[in-house]
Amino acid sequence: MPEQLYFTRLLNDAFHGPVTALLNALGVRPDYPSAPISNSVAMEVLVFAFLVIIFLILRSRLSVESPGALQHMLEGLHGFVEGQSREVIGHHSERFTPFLMALGLFVLISNLWGLIPGFESPTGNYVVPLGCAVCVFIYYQAHGFRKSGIKYIAHFAGPPMKGMHWSGRAALAVLMFPLEIISHLARVLSLTVRLYGNMFAGDMVILVFVSLIPIAIPIIFIGLHIGVAFIQAYVFVLLATVYLAGAAGEAH
Repeated sequence: MPEQLYFTRLLNDAFHGPVTALLNALGVRPDYPSAPISNSVAMEVLVFAFLVIIFLILRSRLSVESPGALQHMLEGLHGFVEGQSREVIGHHSERFTPFLMALGLFVLISNLWGLIPGFESPTGNYVVPLGCAVCVFIYYQAHGFRKSGIKYIAHFAGPPMKGMHWSGRAALAVLMFPLEIISHLARVLSLTVRLYGNMFAGDMVILVFVSLIPIAIPIIFIGLHIGVAFIQAYVFVLLATVYLAGAAGEAH
């Protein structure tokens, strides 16, 4: 039986039956039918619930005349993400802001979640960053096809070369197409490894120093961990914005 956090144990006690049945129906055999929900999945559920509660509280307190601190903070964050996407993607980038905001907040809160006693950062498990990276991949590819239709496939054949004979363009396309496919798939790996590696390493460093020197010194590394959590959330959103610009930006 794997080691379970308290909240994970609660979820498994309540839902192990339906979850195990669902996994079996999908052809997945969990190693522990009585505990099919892992700590990372449980923490994801908790982060999601936390964000929903925050958004509901914000929605109930929205005000034009006297906005509260939470509204000011999220409006500032919204303006920052929207401004950055406008600079990177171009005009009409506002439709991407809700996705980028939700993505950034989920990654940020997940990164910081492990600082709460009794919890751990979901992004410290490679499955969660991989899921976020796959969402980014599907999202920007879908918007590429939405903007350009089937012509979006030409994006994978390399840049157009004026004056080049059709046979040369065909040879270039044959060479570039597999390279572009590999390049786009490598983006998923890059997003996953960057986020997972930094958060896993940060968690391990804090755990080691807390066990060796439980007074004062770990505070320094906790501060560094908070800084890394913000930076990695920003980088994740920035790279998602850059990929959107390549797929659905004005230049494309």
